[in-house]
Amino acid sequence: MQLRYNYRVYLTPAQRDALGRAFGCARVVFNDGLRARQTVREQGLPYLSDGELSKQVITHAKTMPERAWLGEVSAVVLQQALADLNTAYRNFFASVSGKRKGRRLAPPRFRSRKDNRQAIRFTANARFRVLDNGRLRLPKIGDVPVRWSRSLPSAPSSVTVIQDAAGRHFASFVVQTEDAPLPELDTEVGIDLGLTTFAVLSDGKTITSPKFLRRAERALRKAQQNLSRKRKGSANRAKARVQVARVHARVRNARADWAHKHTTAIIRDNQAVYVEDLCVTGLARTRLAKSVHDAGWGLFTRLLQEKATRYGRTFGKVDRFFPSSQTCSACGAVDGKKPLHVRVWTCRCGVTHDRDLNAAKNILAAGRADRPTPVELMSDGTPVPQSAVKQEPAGTAA
Repeated sequence: MQLRYNYRVYLTPAQRDALGRAFGCARVVFNDGLRARQTVREQGLPYLSDGELSKQVITHAKTMPERAWLGEVSAVVLQQALADLNTAYRNFFASVSGKRKGRRLAPPRFRSRKDNRQAIRFTANARFRVLDNGRLRLPKIGDVPVRWSRSLPSAPSSVTVIQDAAGRHFASFVVQTEDAPLPELDTEVGIDLGLTTFAVLSDGKTITSPKFLRRAERALRKAQQNLSRKRKGSANRAKARVQVARVHARVRNARADWAHKHTTAIIRDNQAVYVEDLCVTGLARTRLAKSVHDAGWGLFTRLLQEKATRYGRTFGKVDRFFPSSQTCSACGAVDGKKPLHVRVWTCRCGVTHDRDLNAAKNILAAGRADRPTPVELMSDGTPVPQSAVKQEPAGTAA
């Protein structure tokens, strides 16, 4: 499977200028390509192929005096900017036609030089190299020092140089790795996600909500007040904006580190993991929006799914409309809706439930029920006929 390995890089002033030129050239090529596509569509002309678009906005543009500076950066950077545009169009068309799942995508938009995040990509054709001294050699930028927090598992196929809103620079390598299945276990777990308590596991364990954004509210408030006092367009306002971005970056990094540690522990200790398929986008439109975003449910479940695939575990999502909090995990009776302040309830069968723990147990049971039964195979690899499969008499234990 393909993975991304991100590392912090530190640039000299000359390298910052060279990288800034590369960002600008890639942005101009992207916008020129988008404008050409829009012009062709408005005039009713045939669709521009990728090759024709490359000749028009890169090859021919370099011969024009007003675009001669495109030759100052690596040609691969410009080609990858057009590749991003073509990918954006393909995703948009797939979304409109219904071939792409998820939320409907909008058509590509023009990139602005005022965007707080900039990125360019070098593929193997650019001949970037990781040198023996630990530096990263980038064409027409130079040898960039990298903070290697861990070694790369294999030779990278591409590297993306990113400048975030806080002014930091990162090198994101794409590497090909093999799955590393962990030893099989006989434990499975269901997870009920919440706000007060981030997660309750069906085995009784709980994960306290870290609330990283709530903790940083004081520092964030001061930084935003300082930003609001600065005159628009001034150098001091630009510095204040970076200070606000740095507070958000610390919150984001802390949340990601916390999520990685807990998801790794859950995947390591359980053979199968089941969670509820929450509609985070819908919940983010309610009065609980700030807490929902601070919780980071989407990041947590995405990491669980990715690590389950990598380490040979089973991951499943239970339908969000399944009444996990209303169903008794002991007898299966549905007790009806309950307000959020009701945390403990007693079923008609006499069993007293903790609301979140009961929901986690029901999610585990529903996940097991939804998991497809493996097909038995004969020695030649063909499926065993159903008539040959031994059927258990009704009422006997499996």
